[in-house]
Amino acid sequence: MNVVSRPTRRATRLDQPYERSRSVRDNYDPERFGRISESVARHIGSWAFIAWMTAAIAAWVLINTVGPSGWRIDVFPFIFLTLMLSLQASYAAPLILLAQNRQSDRDRVQYQEDRLRTERLLADSDYLAREIAALRLALGEIATRDYIRGELRDMVADLREQIEALKAASEPVQRDRTNER
Repeated sequence: MNVVSRPTRRATRLDQPYERSRSVRDNYDPERFGRISESVARHIGSWAFIAWMTAAIAAWVLINTVGPSGWRIDVFPFIFLTLMLSLQASYAAPLILLAQNRQSDRDRVQYQEDRLRTERLLADSDYLAREIAALRLALGEIATRDYIRGELRDMVADLREQIEALKAASEPVQRDRTNER
């Protein structure tokens, strides 16, 4: 039995349930439409678009005012131009709003991630501060290198004094022995 599978537009994923549609129309993909609206809004908000739009409107006005009557597209003064600009604005406004909504959603997610990251950093810094305090307390009971060096210097100084005292005490005894002979 030969089974022919029809191609799917999206790759099926194992971590998502299989969508079966009972309608004839294709499934609506909000992400794809959102990406398209963002690119349109990005283009409409550019200086290049403003320059091209200004050039097109200036050409339209020039052709319909000073151009030969055979070239004039708008028989009534600028009514078709007004219609075209209104049509362009009626499509541009919702696309720009959709792009702004998507950006605000991305910003909200970014703020939440930043907040969580900041909370983790604060928790880590609190933990490290407690660990450093515990180490300082533990080190307070341990002799440091400088303390040991100072104690050794004092002991060496005490030993030298005792050696000198013994030498000084033994010199009169040695003199007495040499005098007795």
